[in-house]
Amino acid sequence: SSLPVKKMVSRFLVLSLPVRILSQQIAPCDIYDGAGTPCVAAHSTVRALYAAYSGHLYQVRRALDNKEKAIGLLKAGGVADSAEQDNFCESTECIISRIFDQSSQGNHLDIGPGGQAAPRADTGVNASRIRISVGGHIVYGARFEGGMGYRNDNTSGIATGDDAESMYMVVDGKHHNAGCCFDYGNAETDNHDDGATTMEAVYWGTWNASRSGWSGGTGHGPWVMADLENGLWAGNQKPYSIQNSAIDADYVTAMLKGKANKWALKGGDAQVGPLKKLFEGERPLGYTKMRKQGAIILGIGGDNSNSAVGTFFEGVMTNGYAADATDDAVQANIVAAKYGSVHLDIQNIL
Repeated sequence: SSLPVKKMVSRFLVLSLPVRILSQQIAPCDIYDGAGTPCVAAHSTVRALYAAYSGHLYQVRRALDNKEKAIGLLKAGGVADSAEQDNFCESTECIISRIFDQSSQGNHLDIGPGGQAAPRADTGVNASRIRISVGGHIVYGARFEGGMGYRNDNTSGIATGDDAESMYMVVDGKHHNAGCCFDYGNAETDNHDDGATTMEAVYWGTWNASRSGWSGGTGHGPWVMADLENGLWAGNQKPYSIQNSAIDADYVTAMLKGKANKWALKGGDAQVGPLKKLFEGERPLGYTKMRKQGAIILGIGGDNSNSAVGTFFEGVMTNGYAADATDDAVQANIVAAKYGSVHLDIQNIL
């Protein structure tokens, strides 16, 4: 008798991952989909997150005339066509006005509206502020410098309540602060702080959670933590979760998974090596049953707290709690993408 389709795909992925990852014939969402934890959101300004994806990555708006242009790929499954942006934004400044969802769910991220913590709408990131190389090609990241954020409060397929989900983001490991909150993930749909358990987003930064009465990491940061609303958590132990140590790398993979009364954090160098399991276990006291609402945020907190800085390159959210083998395969794919040198636009700093 034949294997069910999902098992066939999963077995094919396991047998062929080493060669296929290195040749970039698959991408993170192909891995998640094949493992039965499909992507329900896939955002990136630098590359395709499906091998067959041929659509747009992000949209820029130029100051000269407020016209917009969607930026695509050099080829299906490839990296961003940065020349499109260069030509369109020549002699003027551009912001990123939208980051397209590459999944079939249509969960695009637009500039965030005002919220409880910051009533005014956020601003978009400068589209040319940071250039990096991915796979040997020059592409642009999304560099947040305070007051900047993206959101979608009307999503499709994102986990709600205590539903299981997984997520990761690749960030600039040297760009961070202790502001609230450089998050990517699941948040409130009303842009307000609706209390503990109403968020599940992966965080990157140096907020000392142990001093806030939550669970901090060891060392001086930066850390990968979970923003579960009214708390940043490096694990479920106060004041510190010993296993969650600071990460020192130029590029960082930050990963969070959650399901009924269980969650996990992983992190590592996005250029080399495996992920480290920073925590896996039961929810912290007061977070046993989650009340996730299913909005998506990037660069901000659930109530639009927008004092954080950070740089985002790619991120994914899935349906389901991914297996460790899936996490490992995704990290290997990220490493194989060859994140390289960083170039800041000094003119925009001064």
